[in-house]
Amino acid sequence: MGDGIKSALDIVLEKIAALDAVTPDERLKWKYTPEGEQIAVKYFKDGEDLALAIASYAVEAQPFVKNGAEKVLLENIQLPINNTVSARNYKAMDAVLYIKKDKPSATKVLDQLKHVLGHYTDQGAAQRKEAYELLKQQFEARLKQAVKKQRGTSGEDVDLGINVTTLPQFQDELRRTMAQMDSQYINLLDEFKQELRRIK
Repeated sequence: MGDGIKSALDIVLEKIAALDAVTPDERLKWKYTPEGEQIAVKYFKDGEDLALAIASYAVEAQPFVKNGAEKVLLENIQLPINNTVSARNYKAMDAVLYIKKDKPSATKVLDQLKHVLGHYTDQGAAQRKEAYELLKQQFEARLKQAVKKQRGTSGEDVDLGINVTTLPQFQDELRRTMAQMDSQYINLLDEFKQELRRIK
């Protein structure tokens, strides 16, 4: 074989050597992190007792189980677009607090997170409604102006005879506007999730 080409046997031997270099902690992580993820899924779907499930593991495996569970729990904290998502958020936050050792720090971040979620539900809803109405008025005004221009009239009020909110252009603009408004909240959620990941 040439200098740059390796045989299949050489590649397999290198991979086996790399596996031998794996630390015991890495092996525990590979084994128990996915199990922690599954526990969190069962916590949401079946109401499995998270504390009991984690406690059933050996002490040396529990940090990896908790890390896996935390990953799924944090992924499930999202903008509360409805009551179901809101309830899931609070369930996830309660579980995150349970698995953290530094409860005061975690509580502080979770309180800030709850404040943002509450703001999205309350003031954010009012802002989204206001943005919807403003966009609707702008679309109606633009459409009336276009109809007047086409008809060659200037003073009279034009009855459009259509609901502008059903127009694809309106829907596209509304989606963009709402996504832009939501992105501010999503960025905050992501920051708080990152902060929670750093807390032990």
